Amino acid sequence: MTLRAVFKGWVERYFSDEEAVILLVVLVLGFAVVIWLGRMLAPFFTALIIAFLLQGAVSWLERRGIPHLLSVIVVFLAFLGMLLAMALIVMPLIWNQLVGLVQETPRMFASGQQLLDDLQARYPNLVTPDQIQDWIGAAGRELTQMGQRALTLSLASLGNVLALIIYLVLVPILVFFMLKDRDRLVGFMLWLLPRKRDLMTRIWHEMDAQIANYVRGKFIEIIIVGTTAFLTFAFFGLPYSALLAVSVGFSVLVPYIGAAVATLPVAAVAGFHFGISDQFLYVIIAYGVLQALDGNVLVPVLFSEAVNLHPVSIILAVLFFGGIWGFWGIFFAIPLATLLKALVYAWPRSIKSKGGEAEESIEALSEE
Repeated sequence: MTLRAVFKGWVERYFSDEEAVILLVVLVLGFAVVIWLGRMLAPFFTALIIAFLLQGAVSWLERRGIPHLLSVIVVFLAFLGMLLAMALIVMPLIWNQLVGLVQETPRMFASGQQLLDDLQARYPNLVTPDQIQDWIGAAGRELTQMGQRALTLSLASLGNVLALIIYLVLVPILVFFMLKDRDRLVGFMLWLLPRKRDLMTRIWHEMDAQIANYVRGKFIEIIIVGTTAFLTFAFFGLPYSALLAVSVGFSVLVPYIGAAVATLPVAAVAGFHFGISDQFLYVIIAYGVLQALDGNVLVPVLFSEAVNLHPVSIILAVLFFGGIWGFWGIFFAIPLATLLKALVYAWPRSIKSKGGEAEESIEALSEE
């Protein structure tokens, strides 16, 4: 059998259905818009994600008899209040702690060097002076590169003040109208699609609840884990509690890897502040309990309806989509992987009988 015949048979098997071809075109166009126009349309996509998060609260109020417009106004005002609280309270606190951490870095570096010297004195056969010098040199180069990147970022951010103002003005306006005119906007998008869209409708209904559950659940998880981490660190008197809590909160975006990465700054700050003492051990134990409760209690409660994906699939999705779209790629890695899984199982296939008779289309749906 020639390569041409193999390719022809593959095309006839997976693209003999007209709706499958239309769905493929829609997916390609959607990904092309995000990849090539994503930076230009970033305020729109940001507002779309926020409106998607807030739509659940609007629907909840509507189910209790509150009119649609009033529900939108109440939820939108609550969103503005949270935005102002972050801008006026949380962000200045985090910024001050970040500045303090940068100023404290030389002293922490000197303490680390002293710790290495003590380690070499205690275990001269295990750690040699050359190894210590190599470690100190590598750490110094890394700190220099971090400082250069921070300086470059701060200089580049001076030109982004206008973009930040545009975000602060455009995004809330877009969020309000997306919530207020949701039915009209959805109707317009459906008008753009072909009339025959049974496959797209089925996949969308399958994905809508799962994506909504994941996005809102992940947002709630970030808030709960970050707040609990802040209260825990503040209770033990750990410096830079807000900064560390933010890193711990956002670490839940990357399954399996995020918790391990967030442990390093927590252990480093606790070690430099308390030394290797009982207080340091208490902080690490409390942090371990927090991560255990998140993985074994909070995640099952929040994501009970999420599609079961293999850990290898999750890690590959995080690496792939994170490499393409950065933060938002990491955030939506699991929903996108779920979408690909749903497409694979729902995609129409045409199988020919051995005698070459009539073709029948089948749809393999996941039973997981």
